[in-house]
Amino acid sequence: MRLRSLTLGAASAAALLAAGVLPAHASGTASAPASTQEGTVSAADLLAKVTSCSQISQGKYKTDDETSATVPVCGKNGAVFWKADMDIDCDGQRTTNCNEDRDPWYQDDTAFHQSDGKPLKAESLPYVVVPSSSSIWNYASAGVKGGGVVAVVYNGKVEYAVVGDTGPTKIIGEASYATAKALGIDPDPATGGADSGVTYILFKNSQVSPIESHSAAVSLGDRLARQFLQNN
Repeated sequence: MRLRSLTLGAASAAALLAAGVLPAHASGTASAPASTQEGTVSAADLLAKVTSCSQISQGKYKTDDETSATVPVCGKNGAVFWKADMDIDCDGQRTTNCNEDRDPWYQDDTAFHQSDGKPLKAESLPYVVVPSSSSIWNYASAGVKGGGVVAVVYNGKVEYAVVGDTGPTKIIGEASYATAKALGIDPDPATGGADSGVTYILFKNSQVSPIESHSAAVSLGDRLARQFLQNN
């Protein structure tokens, strides 16, 4: 779970600018997708079903500590969704790119665990962070559970992920290192992420088993995405 500071982010960007480099999302040009899209449902078809919002949250969320609350959780048949930024979650098992040295906000656990009881691996497993339950919204009451399937849409690409961690009660828009990398977003936990343009579609009452199987998430996600198009 990452509490992103815009002040720190701006300082990091300034330092990178001085060095002559910037993260892909800050360069002014969209980065190319890392690979072909997953599944058979296009990003355009999914986005066409979430152009309007029937708000189900009691309030709205911030995308970062210092921003205004502007993001509602919206309801559709068989899913909930929101449109936000993407902060990078590097929590869970220590790996080459996800550890205390690389991530100022690193925590060695995730809200939901692998089938062997160990925390998830943010560097290799695409997962999404949902806000912890609060008076704004209770994800569990909406049919969202750990291991649930999420279609993450960005820059014309669809990446299937699982619900893998919980975050602050008032902030939304966060996913694992692996999710960002697959979507062509700079996955660096300190300086990466996307400032906007990310759509998260969470399929209700879904469950990937085992949670750490990305291929299972893709298979189930593609089937649920096709049902989502038919039912909305």
